[in-house]
Amino acid sequence: MYIDKVKITIKSGNGGKGHTSFHTEKFVPNGGPDGGDGGRGGSIIFIADPNMNTLLDFYYKKKYFAPDGERGDIKKCSGKSGADLRVRVPCGTLVRDAESGRVIADMYEAGEEKVILKGGRGGLGNAKFATPTRQAPRFSQSGEATIPREVILELKTIADVGLIGFPNVGKSTLLSVLTDARPKIANYHFTTLSPNLGVVKYHDESFVLADIPGLVEGASENRGLGHSFLRHTERARILAHIVDISGSEGRNPAEDYQTINLELKKYSKELSKLKQIAVLNKTDILADKNDIDAFKAACKLKTVYSVSAATGEGLAALTAAMCELVKSVPKPAPIKVEEYEYDSYDGSSFTVERADEGYFIISGGLVSRLARNVAFDDPRSMQYFQNMLSSHGVNDKLREAGARDGDTVRMLDLEFEFIE
Repeated sequence: MYIDKVKITIKSGNGGKGHTSFHTEKFVPNGGPDGGDGGRGGSIIFIADPNMNTLLDFYYKKKYFAPDGERGDIKKCSGKSGADLRVRVPCGTLVRDAESGRVIADMYEAGEEKVILKGGRGGLGNAKFATPTRQAPRFSQSGEATIPREVILELKTIADVGLIGFPNVGKSTLLSVLTDARPKIANYHFTTLSPNLGVVKYHDESFVLADIPGLVEGASENRGLGHSFLRHTERARILAHIVDISGSEGRNPAEDYQTINLELKKYSKELSKLKQIAVLNKTDILADKNDIDAFKAACKLKTVYSVSAATGEGLAALTAAMCELVKSVPKPAPIKVEEYEYDSYDGSSFTVERADEGYFIISGGLVSRLARNVAFDDPRSMQYFQNMLSSHGVNDKLREAGARDGDTVRMLDLEFEFIE
């Protein structure tokens, strides 16, 4: 089974909780707070692996969760950070946010690494909250909680030369005789159901050749498996357009050539601008050699390469031409991705809304920060909480929304009364 597009769920690890403790030692009655910080959660890191050519692994395993950070300990010992989860994907894989469709990363170069989700920050231990006026804080900070994200992995094959053309024109046979690749070959349509790659060696040079299957009339409208295969042509430097010049399938070779080029243009104007060479295959069974000149005239081509993948006729000249053309065309650049962090931290924004039942709800980045910093069973911590609500304008927003003395306010799992 060949898989080139799949949706998975990823989640970085939660930060570990900070520890609340006090130093105790013989003859040291007031050792002070010594609770350590929690460890950072593991991050999700994608790596471009040149030894992979399909997303099949992600078809069977769709959830990738990094481990959480561990809790802090006494004597100001920090908790152990969660191990980063390194996810290997084929070179040429686009990573998209499933909700917005935005490209997060283009895993283009072999060995390239990209942090997709950062692990949650560990909570501070009570030792970090000690001040000259608060010498014995009895609270610590919770670790930062992360949320699962859905991403779409989309593979676009990276090759120097893409073999395109109608089914059963001999693309797979040509790939097998020019490279060490061994694709499945048979005399029926759609023998090839996935792109096959091989390396062509020509003297001291080499280049990657890819058999792009499944292009038919209507492929640009996603007929058959159109879009699934057309995306693989976008990474090629040049295209080798294979035509059955013998007409053994009962089709007109010139019409085949024109039809495929039209589909490329409909799918992408950039794709239609790629340099092409026309390869007329199956010359060993061609009844009339004049058909080659007729093809050139109908398609307005000056140069074509007449070959027989079955007998090897013309393959040396074709290989030399492809090698020279590949060297003259620069390697396609990866997609430019605007850098951004999935879980960029905003600890000051908030919203206030009134529920139908009459209570008020506070949500936003400020809420998450306060929830981590406040121990609601500690009077001093609660006083800090009330001061923060007031200083950030939350109380003013509650009043604007209609809150009155004694009204119920909810924030995460906390519920309290509004006091004027």
